Amino acid sequence: MNLPIPSSWRLYFENLYHRLHQQITSPWTKVAVLALLAIIVTRKELSLSLSIDGGSWLGIKQSSVFSNGGGGSENHFTLFGGNKQEWTARELEQLDYVKQYKHIALEQMEQEGIPASITLAQGLLESGVGQSTLALENNNHFGLKCFSKNCSKGHCSNHSDDHHKDFFRIFSSPEESYRAHGELLRKDRYQDLFRLDRTDYRSWARGLSEAGYATDPKYADKLIRMIESLELYRLDA
Repeated sequence: MNLPIPSSWRLYFENLYHRLHQQITSPWTKVAVLALLAIIVTRKELSLSLSIDGGSWLGIKQSSVFSNGGGGSENHFTLFGGNKQEWTARELEQLDYVKQYKHIALEQMEQEGIPASITLAQGLLESGVGQSTLALENNNHFGLKCFSKNCSKGHCSNHSDDHHKDFFRIFSSPEESYRAHGELLRKDRYQDLFRLDRTDYRSWARGLSEAGYATDPKYADKLIRMIESLELYRLDA
């Protein structure tokens, strides 16, 4: 049974409808809606920006490959960071090498006491950022020579002539060459280095040169320049 709607109610609802319709279709209402949408979109963009660049709008520096935090294969840190805002193409290539081998350098630092910055700078320099013939064919990232007179097959290879000192070690992996490098620095010739603070990379670099690690008179300067340009000293902390 349908009850009749009182005329006063019908008039009231008709007036209400007209007022609402007028309000909704008003130019000011459209402006308000557009403003609200703009605010919502802006907030989403801001949130996305903070997620991508590490909160730089709030004065928070980006974490980087140099951080040694927990969790994740790369600890959720990006390749970029530190104090530098931009990296050259060459530095990015070098940092990619650092990202790949920093775990073993940090392991060597904890086990042997060798600064990770020194280990990585030497690896970068000696291996040509992992692209030298020795690095690619022998997994030898430090130019480690073979001084054994009775080498078994696959122990070393010759890269220039038949002189014994031109035979270089062959490793099953780059990590194995990193460990051999740590063993080398533990020999008597380099013992004075372990009296140094492990964060004193400059003294370590000069000490290596003075102990005869390399014949290049600029070897220490090259290591120091590499460590400072890539901020590798951050790993020693």
